[in-house]
Amino acid sequence: MVALTIILSSGRLEGKILKKMHERIIKNFMDIIIMTELRNGSLSGYDVISYIHNKFNLLVSSGTVYSLLYSLERNGLVEGTWDERKRVYKLTEKGKKNNRHTTERQRQNQRIHGKHPEVTKHSLTFFTS
Repeated sequence: MVALTIILSSGRLEGKILKKMHERIIKNFMDIIIMTELRNGSLSGYDVISYIHNKFNLLVSSGTVYSLLYSLERNGLVEGTWDERKRVYKLTEKGKKNNRHTTERQRQNQRIHGKHPEVTKHSLTFFTS
């Protein structure tokens, strides 16, 4: 599970601003979200689009998703293979190592938040599992 947390400077945000922030957070961390979901098995680009839409109520373009998947592939974090008419992606060993590092960072952040409960009182957290 990956938690994306933003600390708010004020206690209340209007719905429109919050929606835009939510969209920006998801798009900025989409690589981490995709790699986290790939721990559960292979995904096609269409599967990623559906997952983001169902999980975060955000419809992202195929161009956004495929360019990100290609970038992850060029960096050696995922491997794409053709399965009939679609390209399916899975984590490489480097990608799995990166996920473990991300998970450890999350645990460190949780320990910090545990020591400072006032931080979580004024924060937004988006979870992926």
